[in-house]
Amino acid sequence: MAAGAAMTTLPPAIHVPPAGRSAVKGAAKAAARLVALVVVSPVLLAFRLNAALVGRGRALESATQLLSLVPGITGQYLRGAFLRRVLAGYHPSALIEFGTLFSQPGAVLGENVYVGPRCLLGLVRLERDVLLAGGVQVPSGGMTHRFDDPTVPIKDQGGERRVVTIGAGAWVGAGAVVLADVGKGTVVAAGAVVTRPLPDYVIAAGVPARVIRPR
Repeated sequence: MAAGAAMTTLPPAIHVPPAGRSAVKGAAKAAARLVALVVVSPVLLAFRLNAALVGRGRALESATQLLSLVPGITGQYLRGAFLRRVLAGYHPSALIEFGTLFSQPGAVLGENVYVGPRCLLGLVRLERDVLLAGGVQVPSGGMTHRFDDPTVPIKDQGGERRVVTIGAGAWVGAGAVVLADVGKGTVVAAGAVVTRPLPDYVIAAGVPARVIRPR
């Protein structure tokens, strides 16, 4: 058989089955969370002391900068143990990868949320089963810095924070910037910049992001 003919017999893709659930696996995860809590306790103490001095927002930035540097599954559990006790809401099944930073303790992460490496998150609400790919930025809305007066430095013009909600089951591609709400089940393409709210169950792409088609 010719080499070209042999190549055509290869499957076009490798199927990845859904993750299974088991009582043993659940017990192991619970034990790992307990160990992580013990290990991260000094960071929690430092966070509370730092928050009393400089505020919870800056204390959160400092602590997550430290914990973001721990790689692998160890880092996942340490970040989870810490964030579950300092954010407004954090489901124990949420998973935060290496290099991700948080700046607002009012953030809420729901069940089975996945946040990829090197994301930057502000005042966000990530509903259940949300997927954020690597390098996604979700600051606290699009008006965190005002720039109306050209005679005044932007840093001195103030701004406002608002909660940005990403609906259940949405998927945000790598490097996207999300400044407005994203609907349930919506897919945001890599590199998109979301400046206006997106409806449920659509695919959006571009700068600024526009709806391409329904899912």
